[in-house]
Amino acid sequence: MRGAGAGLAGALILFFARFITAVRGRWAGVEPTDEQRIYFANHASHGDFVLIWTVLPRRMRFTTRPVAGSDYWLKGRLRRFIGCDVFNAVLIDRDRGSRTSDPVAQMTEALDAGSSLIVFPEGTRNTTDARLLPFKSGLFHLARARPGVALVPAWIDNLNRVMPKGEFVPIPLICTVTFGAPLRLTEGETKQDFLARAEAALLALSPKANAS
Repeated sequence: MRGAGAGLAGALILFFARFITAVRGRWAGVEPTDEQRIYFANHASHGDFVLIWTVLPRRMRFTTRPVAGSDYWLKGRLRRFIGCDVFNAVLIDRDRGSRTSDPVAQMTEALDAGSSLIVFPEGTRNTTDARLLPFKSGLFHLARARPGVALVPAWIDNLNRVMPKGEFVPIPLICTVTFGAPLRLTEGETKQDFLARAEAALLALSPKANAS
């Protein structure tokens, strides 16, 4: 259970995110129900999971945990407080050399405890001109480990323009989070085929795909 300080900080972050971005959630292929889910999204900013968290209904928000890099969120007292106390993030060591816990095991443990997850299959922020970086294999292993949990694509639009890399003052701009139809790993589906299908499902939600 979150303390009063973490609850207040969460409310302030939520207010700030809505004030700066006027973020809107679009449930294009799925309804906002209490079903346990794994939301997988494009990754362009450290604020990505905040926007997803913001547009979730309140009853779903506090049972949904972002999966994030411990190297960033454990650096400094403020980041640690926000990552651990406010958002209850599942913190993953992205350095294979120093890693002492299996990331998939950490995520399945959170799922088994009843949480939904927000994951970023690209593995790192996309600062290129490509709409998506190739997905890492973690999403496949997670889907295989817990095949009964639906994977819901979520496309975040405009946040990289609100908080460009290297900038500290946000630029007010309307953002959207579009949720698509859920996926599940099919019997006999290979890692390559599943990841290609997941990438295509996410890209299909992007404004460029819908404008074509």
